[in-house]
Amino acid sequence: MQLARAIHFDESDQNIFANPARTGEWCISGGFEFSNWVEGDLTGKQRQAFANGWLGLETAGRVTFVAVTKIEAGELEELIDQLAQHFVSHYGAPDQATARPVAQEELRQMQEICAEHEANTLLTVARELRDAGVHESYRSIAPQSADLEQFAIHVTPDS
Repeated sequence: MQLARAIHFDESDQNIFANPARTGEWCISGGFEFSNWVEGDLTGKQRQAFANGWLGLETAGRVTFVAVTKIEAGELEELIDQLAQHFVSHYGAPDQATARPVAQEELRQMQEICAEHEANTLLTVARELRDAGVHESYRSIAPQSADLEQFAIHVTPDS
C-alpha cells in the first residue's frame, strides 16, 4: 500500500503558498478545497495553491512535490480519522462518522494515484477551472538511480 509524503528541494514553497505543508507529512490532492471556487478566487498565493498544491494532512498546508512511499494500514486509519475531523472542523460536516466515508474515498483516490508508481517517484498536480468544475492532472517523475560515487567521500592514505 502506497501514499505520498511532502518533499521540498528548496524553500520556494515557503514563499509561494500562504500555508506551506511540512516536509514528510502525508498528502492528498485536496482538490475538494476548490470545488466552489470561481475565476475571481484565483489570486495571489491562493492561485498557486489551486494551480499545483498538494494538501498536507497534518497542517492543511500546500506543497508542490510529493514522493510516493509505503504506508502501513494503521497509519492509513489514523489519516482517515484526521481527514474526517478536518471535514468537521473546516467544512461543516456534522460529525466524524458522517465525514469518515468521504475521507476514506479521498485517501483511496490518492492510493490509486500512487499505486501505479514505484517508491520515491515524485508527483505533481496541475489544476484548471473549467465549466464543469475543477480538472486535475498529474505528472510523475521517476526516481533516478544514484551512483555511490555521487555521495561517497574518498579518502586516501595521503589525504
